[in-house]
Amino acid sequence: MRQVVLDTETTGIDPKQGHKLVEIGAVEMVNRRLTGRTYHQYINPECHIDAEVVAIHGIDNEKVVNEPVFAEVADAFWAFIEGAELVIHNAPFDIGFIDHELARINTHRQAPLGPVAEHCAILDTLTMARKLHPGQRNTLDALCKRYDIDNGHRVLHGALLDSEILADVYLAMTGGQTALTLDAEPAESAPDRQAASAEGGLAIRRLSLTPGQLRVIAPSAEEEDAHRAKCAAHGLRWEQAGGDDAQT
Repeated sequence: MRQVVLDTETTGIDPKQGHKLVEIGAVEMVNRRLTGRTYHQYINPECHIDAEVVAIHGIDNEKVVNEPVFAEVADAFWAFIEGAELVIHNAPFDIGFIDHELARINTHRQAPLGPVAEHCAILDTLTMARKLHPGQRNTLDALCKRYDIDNGHRVLHGALLDSEILADVYLAMTGGQTALTLDAEPAESAPDRQAASAEGGLAIRRLSLTPGQLRVIAPSAEEEDAHRAKCAAHGLRWEQAGGDDAQT
């Protein structure tokens, strides 16, 4: 399954009041494993960014004055997310801004884009966190603390950094890992798995064995005696059954 963990930064809280996107960041996961593919783009909102908003994400007008407007990056962004399940913290906020921007540029396009929910599944980790931890704070920072995820490098909000952190949080919330995966890919992908292992990830390889190729080593008499003594210490009894020791 392909998932895209996504975050945005904006000039305010309501696109209906003229607020716009100033940054989009996203990371890709396939079968719960980070692929290394990312999308990151600063956007010129063509409007003033208030100081109180700059204090949150550090993006002022000077920083984005030479960045493209949304219409210029819409196709590349859409190609990255289309068909994926989007993992977003407080999804209605981000999706609301994205859909608003798409609707605005669609009036000048022959091939309209969006709405997002008609082309992508959407998973809201804030809703998930509230179900898992009712009555508790479920901000991204609070979840990092709860799941022991290091976000010490996160001084200001940033879309790509927040999406990377959210990927770790999501995997922790759903009981998964980024490095250890059961690899069900065909044999020709083995070089890719070995490369991932060399980069620090742990990949599991299935072995093709012919009958009799795998050796079975029986325990020695001393090892059997030690094992029986250990079982006896825990109140377990062993009987001889069909020539083999059987636990009862």
